[in-house]
Amino acid sequence: MEWSGILVILSVLFTVCIAEEKEHVLTLDHTNFTDTVSKHNFIVVEFYAPWCGHCKKLAPEYEKAASILSSHDPQIVLAKIDASDEANRGLAEEYKLQGFPTIKILRDGAKKVQDYNGPRETDGIVAYLKKQAGPPSPEIKSKEDAARLIDEKKIIVVGVFPELSGEKFEKFIVLAEKLRADYDFAHTVDAKLLPRGGQVDKPTIRLLKPFDELFVDFEDFDVDAAEKFIADASIPIVTIFNKDPENQVYVSKFFNGPNAKALLFVNFSTELDAFQSKYKDVAAPYKGDGLSFLLGDVEAAAAAFNYFGLKTEQAPLIIIMEKDGEKYLNAHVKPDVLASWLKDYKDGKLKPYVKSEPIPEVNDEPVKVVVRDTLRDLVLNSGKNVLLEFYAPWCGHCKSLAPILDEVALSYEKDSDVLIAKLDATANDIPKGEFDVKGFPTLYFKSASGNLSQYNGERTKEAIIEFIEKNRDKPAAQSEYVQADSTTSESVKTDSAKDEL
Repeated sequence: MEWSGILVILSVLFTVCIAEEKEHVLTLDHTNFTDTVSKHNFIVVEFYAPWCGHCKKLAPEYEKAASILSSHDPQIVLAKIDASDEANRGLAEEYKLQGFPTIKILRDGAKKVQDYNGPRETDGIVAYLKKQAGPPSPEIKSKEDAARLIDEKKIIVVGVFPELSGEKFEKFIVLAEKLRADYDFAHTVDAKLLPRGGQVDKPTIRLLKPFDELFVDFEDFDVDAAEKFIADASIPIVTIFNKDPENQVYVSKFFNGPNAKALLFVNFSTELDAFQSKYKDVAAPYKGDGLSFLLGDVEAAAAAFNYFGLKTEQAPLIIIMEKDGEKYLNAHVKPDVLASWLKDYKDGKLKPYVKSEPIPEVNDEPVKVVVRDTLRDLVLNSGKNVLLEFYAPWCGHCKSLAPILDEVALSYEKDSDVLIAKLDATANDIPKGEFDVKGFPTLYFKSASGNLSQYNGERTKEAIIEFIEKNRDKPAAQSEYVQADSTTSESVKTDSAKDEL
């Protein structure tokens, strides 16, 4: 074979390799984002951070999905933007990102923004986006359509109409468009095509579900009223929390719902039979009363136990979490006392449960450790000028700040009126109404006279000391007394690790 022929073959192979390596996910930044999304009626954007583990796991699945959807008719475009890049920070704020990765569906040139609530693996991404790119509510004309559109294991909302026109039908389509990220919708003129429920002679919203009563009908087509009906009807009387992935969608709805939440954790392998039916009987009368119920397997609930500061040895246990964060706990609970305990909760007879780490036996580092059980004594009622850091152990910014706070604390080592302290906000409850902690680290300064202010200055030793000096004042009478009688003070400190400062 001539060299020219070999070169042609190599050139073709090289071209094929390049084609195979082509990225199907568009890469956006602040310079091309607006121009790109404004040209698409439907585009999917992933806001990611290069260091994010979940983003790294999603990347190959997202790319494969983009490759498959590039041949869809019409083409479905997937894009990504590094939202951790300072240059793109404005877009991160505009789209109100709460974490990474966040995926948004942008419609009509980004005039409409919708959260992506679908799967994170290739096939699931493809199926979800094909459905999202189609009409908000497809028509069921036959049994075959019903079998294709209705998944017996999922919730679907079906509008039944004598004819596909009129005000109620139009409102249903508006409802479907509004809620399409969270629910499947369809419509039909023949209720007999549906797997559950009888024929109807007036416009009806029928919600089909794989639990409890299996279907519910609703006849109010006001969009707000229908939305509330769907939200209420799509939550089981008791949500099951175990390792079955089919239950995860209901668990997510449970935790994202507006109600107060009752969570009962038992060992499913040995205790489920004793609790399940009785718990459902107890929960049923509270449906629609602002309280949702979950029954969780201890083996699947390690993260929940960690969040509440509980130990698996305390199960069976029930905990109620209110919307404002107040919690109530009953550990080693028996099935027969569930009803009376819930009644006591409703009657306001229970004492709230407060999560706190153990009080440290030794607290001799420059930055003192505060836990929930010592917060009032060591900070709020201490009569000292206290700089308190709310931190998270995994927070990179907190780790960077730690040595700076050590230096600040050492600067005040001989000043008994000033205390530098820290509280792990992931392991201790924060009092309502006194601190506003929305991210980490969050710094508050409490003067000796009780004035509370948040520190938002530079995170340098010099800036923090300047702030303390500007805002500190004389210690309260209690601290003045402690200063005057140092012998007594030292005695108190020795006798009580709780007051060891």
